[in-house]
Amino acid sequence: MKTFLFLAVVLVSGFSAGLIHGLINLVVVEPYLDNAIGIENQNRFASGEIHDTSQFLEEFGKYRVWQKEGSIISGGILGLSTGALFGIVFAYSRNKLPSKHNITKALVLSGIMWFTLFFIPFLKYPSNPPTVGDPETIAFRSSIYIALIALSGLGALGFVKLYSRLQNRKFLMPIGYAVYMIVVFLLMPQNPDKITAPLDLVNGFRMASLSTMTLYWIVNAIILGLLWQKFQPDVVTTRT
Repeated sequence: MKTFLFLAVVLVSGFSAGLIHGLINLVVVEPYLDNAIGIENQNRFASGEIHDTSQFLEEFGKYRVWQKEGSIISGGILGLSTGALFGIVFAYSRNKLPSKHNITKALVLSGIMWFTLFFIPFLKYPSNPPTVGDPETIAFRSSIYIALIALSGLGALGFVKLYSRLQNRKFLMPIGYAVYMIVVFLLMPQNPDKITAPLDLVNGFRMASLSTMTLYWIVNAIILGLLWQKFQPDVVTTRT
């Protein structure tokens, strides 16, 4: 393995996909955030916590612009961390993945990791707009979400290891994983926060987040597959 080239391929693909994810979020997800924050501000105006003045609206508008610009960089950072994990797993499992083309291999692995590390946790703990939920429960909500990601990922890894030993009973692997996750779902605690925002806003935000994260995994796989196909960091040439 050409270490420097491998790192370059993995980091460039992850960061690029993350930036694309951040840019798409500006169009797809941010409108839901604007609506949720607008509802929260109206509630704060009504309670007298803050006052609906031109000065507040101007300062808040500047703050939201700063937030939106920062979300693009945040997307790149998310892409770096997630892409690094994706690249390491791809390098380890590439020869075991179906197809002869690296883009197809990357898409297959991306689908598996998307399903186990994002979609399964999303079903149990779907994302909510940042203004929904009690700030005092953030640490607890974050911990149970991370725990579910770990349990799903490690469970999938364990059943994949078992897959090669099942011989003519390989169909038991997905069944075993499904039973395992059902048990995990039943044992994991519920989200303690009640939804107080309009359901159409919350559901719209959830579907938008699901769509953009799904797109991120696809884009990351395509970029990684293209770069891997072109530069082949796993091929080491020997000098004679």
